[in-house]
Amino acid sequence: MTNLAASKSPLTPSDIVACLRTGGVVLLPTDTVFGLAVMPTKAEGVDRLYALKARPRAKALPIMLANATQVAELGVIMSPAIEQALNCPFVPGALTIAAPIDPRNCPDWLQGREEVAFRIPNSALLLDVLTQIGPLLVTSANLAGAPTPSTAPGVLEQLTGRPDLVVEGKTGADVASTLVNCSYSPAVIERIGAVSVAELSQWSVSYTHLTLPTIYSV
Repeated sequence: MTNLAASKSPLTPSDIVACLRTGGVVLLPTDTVFGLAVMPTKAEGVDRLYALKARPRAKALPIMLANATQVAELGVIMSPAIEQALNCPFVPGALTIAAPIDPRNCPDWLQGREEVAFRIPNSALLLDVLTQIGPLLVTSANLAGAPTPSTAPGVLEQLTGRPDLVVEGKTGADVASTLVNCSYSPAVIERIGAVSVAELSQWSVSYTHLTLPTIYSV
C-alpha cells in the first residue's frame, strides 16, 4: 500500500478514493468532526482503523452514504420514521439514522448485523468521494472514549498510529452528529450532537429523547 500521509500537494477526491481502494485508512475533515474512513470490504483496513482508535470490536462503525439510493443498497427496512428522517432538513447533514436491516438484502460485509447507523454528510468533498466509491465506514478520529481533537495534528498525536492518508481542512462542527434510532417506534434520540433537540422538534417525526448507551460514534 502506498502511504500518502506525508504528501504536501493538495489532495483531490480522486487521491482519497485511490488510497481507500488499496485498503488505506484516511483521516479527513467532515461536516461534524474529523473522521477516519475505510472501505467496508477491506478487512485489513477495517482492522487497522479499529487499532488506530483502540476501539472495541463489539462497537460497530457508522456508515456514510452519498444519497438515498445507497441507503436501499444497505438492505435497510424502510418505515415512515426513516422516510421522514431522510426528508428532514438535517439530511444531508449532521443527523445519523439507526435502522434495522434485512439480512436477505444486505451486502456481505453487513452479514450478522441486525441494525446499521448511517448518515449522508453535508460536505462536498465527502459526497464526491462517496459518489465515486460507495458507502464507507467513517468514525470519529479519536481514541475510543476521548474527545475528538479539532485539528489533524492533534488527532495524529492521539491515535495509536498514523493513517495512510491525512487530509487537512476545517471541520463543520466541534461535536459529533446527533443519532436518532428509528428501529424503535417512536424513534429514540440516543445522542444529542450537532443537531439540537430544539432543531429536531421542528420536524414531524415522533420521537422519544432518552440517554441510552450507543454502539456508534459519529
